[in-house]
Order: sequence, then C-alpha cells, then structure tokens
Amino acid sequence: MILDRNLSLSLVRVTEIAALSSAKFMGRGDKNGADQAAVDGMREAFELVNVRGTVVIGEGELDEAPMLYIGEQIGAGTIDDIEVDIAVDPLDGTSLVSKGLPNAISVIAMAPRGCLLYAPDTYMKKIAVGPKAAGKIDIEAPIEDNLKAVAKALNKDISDLTVIIQDRPRHYQMIQEVRRVGARIKLFGEGDVAAAIATGFEDTGIDVLMGIGGAPEGVIAAAALKCMGGEMQGILYPMSDEEVERCHQLGWSDEDIKKVLTLEDLVKGEEVFFAATGITDGDLLKGVVYYGNNYAKTHSVVMRAKTGTIRFIEARHKLDKNDILIRLMKKYGQI
Repeated sequence: MILDRNLSLSLVRVTEIAALSSAKFMGRGDKNGADQAAVDGMREAFELVNVRGTVVIGEGELDEAPMLYIGEQIGAGTIDDIEVDIAVDPLDGTSLVSKGLPNAISVIAMAPRGCLLYAPDTYMKKIAVGPKAAGKIDIEAPIEDNLKAVAKALNKDISDLTVIIQDRPRHYQMIQEVRRVGARIKLFGEGDVAAAIATGFEDTGIDVLMGIGGAPEGVIAAAALKCMGGEMQGILYPMSDEEVERCHQLGWSDEDIKKVLTLEDLVKGEEVFFAATGITDGDLLKGVVYYGNNYAKTHSVVMRAKTGTIRFIEARHKLDKNDILIRLMKKYGQI
C-alpha cells in the first residue's frame, strides 16, 4: 500500500495550524487552553486532508487533556481514498507553552492502516539513537554497555556523549549511573517526542535518549526515527495496577507487557510520514513568531521513511486569509 508523497505537505499544514493556534497562549499560564487550541486547530485542518484516518495514538488520559480521541475518524477521504493510522500530539509540552519555555512542538505521524502500534496510555522505558548508532543499542543491557557501544559507533569518547533524560525522580539512579560512566547529561522537563527526535540530528548535540516516558509519545517518536534511519527500543512500564489493567483492556498480556518492542514493532513498514512544527523555540525547530500586518512565521520538519527525505519548511502565514485560524481566534477571543 503506497501513500501519496504529496501527503507530507498536507501533514505539515495540519501541524502548522495546530502550532499557530496554540502559540497565542505562550507564557499565559493556561496549559489546558493551549492544548485545546492545538487540538481544535489540528482537527479542523485534518478536514482538508484526503485520507480516511483513524486516530490510534491520541492525546492520552495521563494529561487529562482535551482529546483527539483514540478511534476518532478524521480526514476528508472518501471510499476511494486510502485508510491510514494517525498518531497525534497536537501539543507536546503543554507546560512549556504555558510558561514560555523551549521545545514545545505539534507533531503527527501517519502510516497505512495497522502499521502504528496501538499503545496503551501508560509509561514506556525507552532508548533512542540516531542513524550512526542504529543497531548498536540494547534496552536490556546495562547503561554502561549501551553508552560504550554508542560512543564507538559515533567515534567519540564517552566523555563527549550527551544523554538526554527527563528530569524526574524515577530517573535518579539512571542519572547517577550515566554520571559514573562519564557521559554528559542534558535534563529536560517535558516534551518526550522532541527529546527523542533530537538524537537523529547531529546539530542538536544529543546522542542518546534514555528513560521512562509516555508510551503513546514513544510511537510518535519512533515514526520520526524510522524516517531518519535511527533506532528506538521500548518496554511498557506501567506504574500502577490501574495502568496494568489499561494494558489488559487493550489486549496486552502480562508477557506482552514485558516484551522488548523494536522499531518495527512500534512502526511497521516504510510507508511512514512524520511532521512537526515548532511552537516555542527549541533545539531543532524555531517557534511561532508573530509580526505586524497580521502575519506569522512557522518552522517545520517533514519526513518520509520510504525515501529518507527530510525537509525543513519555513512558512509565512497571512492570518486574516486563513479561515480556520480566523474561526479559532474568534473562538478564543484573540480577534
């Protein structure tokens, strides 16, 4: 099943609208408002995309966020159009936007029906690297072994490696071990997807992602890493009986929960698209900038696994000529 390559630009338009809608809330202390605006923008923009999409990764209950809910049918496709899986995070980094902090992005991944893992809304242990270290990691191996293998693949000393880890108490022992081995650490507060994607671009200075984060975000990041030729491995990591039960409800057995999920388990095949637009300035993407004369500028990346093509797109938007943005700005009292 082959997806039209032109869908990549359609996906960028979706993340651009979500980012433009959400960025108006930057620094205003309203993370739910920012998230809802991103969701509304993404949902409306998808009505112009000619696919029959099913949301398999949505907003998720962990954030108690307004959802593009799992199972929702989106897209403007007819019976003649392709059926696809959609994984979305309209706003990866709700608190980042509300506080005006870096690395908030809007992201989307798409693949033919049945190709994106239907991940439960729980946590996942993850390790991710870029193309040069693909095939060299093992999530079940000791941290030291993984860092030595990555350093060798990148032709670096371990002291020159940078490991990105979420700044959470659950990672205290991991942080201590990375420090013992001698690698550098970059801590981040929020934004699993942006952190994982950063490993695929040398200019970010990030070599490895390690830690426990959202499983749905893991699938989205895996789509990007597949497009880039990188690698991610994961193991579901439910932290409560409630999360275990959530896995069971989706058909995951206790053995399945313990299974190592490879990149191919997370995202099957090569017909995979990924798009992201910066909301606030970050390591990879610039955030939305508003100018006079009612226009704004966005910075996005779009990727396709089949060809390995990665495009960075800078777009200028005339806000008073975009019907979706006009409706949303009226809804949120911004005009």
